[in-house]
Amino acid sequence: MAHWTDRRADRGGKIVAGNWKLQPPRGEGVELFRAILAGLGDAPVGAGGPGAWVIPPAPYLGLFGGELSLGAPLGLGAQDLSPCGYGAHTGELGGELLADFGCALVLVGHSERRQGGESDPEVAEKALAADRAGLLPLLCVGESEVERDQGDTIAVVERQLAAVLATLAPERPLWVAYEPVWAIGTGRTATSEQVVEVHQAIRKSLARGGRDGAGTPILYGGSVNPSNAGALLAEEEIDGALVGGASLKAESFLAIVEAGATVSD
Repeated sequence: MAHWTDRRADRGGKIVAGNWKLQPPRGEGVELFRAILAGLGDAPVGAGGPGAWVIPPAPYLGLFGGELSLGAPLGLGAQDLSPCGYGAHTGELGGELLADFGCALVLVGHSERRQGGESDPEVAEKALAADRAGLLPLLCVGESEVERDQGDTIAVVERQLAAVLATLAPERPLWVAYEPVWAIGTGRTATSEQVVEVHQAIRKSLARGGRDGAGTPILYGGSVNPSNAGALLAEEEIDGALVGGASLKAESFLAIVEAGATVSD
């Protein structure tokens, strides 16, 4: 999986990943997936893998994985994983099983999981488990509105990063998504200047941890939609978008993918 680390340099288009969260119902989800796949058509797949990803609820994974051919322009990711491997772990969803069903990427540390009580050490353990299973961990970091108002944004993000950087070897693949909690599902979007500032701080933290800070893909997530995607993705520091609500409609998701491809031409 060493090629994942080359994704930023590949420049075959920005990365756009759609996190469906706990939605939609089966019929709508299957239709949405097939519409996105059809809309991508023969989109090129660079050396770093596909530029578009869907991250649906777990029951969809086996179905969608079976429909994706090798070299497809769409990648499949999971929203979470257990650090457990195969064994007597009722109710858990391990990385090896996710990989068996076609997943290549998994979110770790999403703000909604952190708000449910997931700690930094637990996030780090999941990132390590993902790597062991051959999955690419997409680490989510970000501050709350209170933390931003108190001027603690960089400190919070660096703390969240530090736990993973201390656990996952520097040579192992890792992507990062900056998702300010106050801009998720609220309609509020961080300004390009705010995002760039945090992304630059993330790159410095990665470099201090022995990683290629300049080459690590860093996505922005926080109410990204077709109206603001172009301006955000035009920034050199922003390597892609982690999309929420706008990923539940094929037309809007594909428009964001197109915006990412356009600014990379």
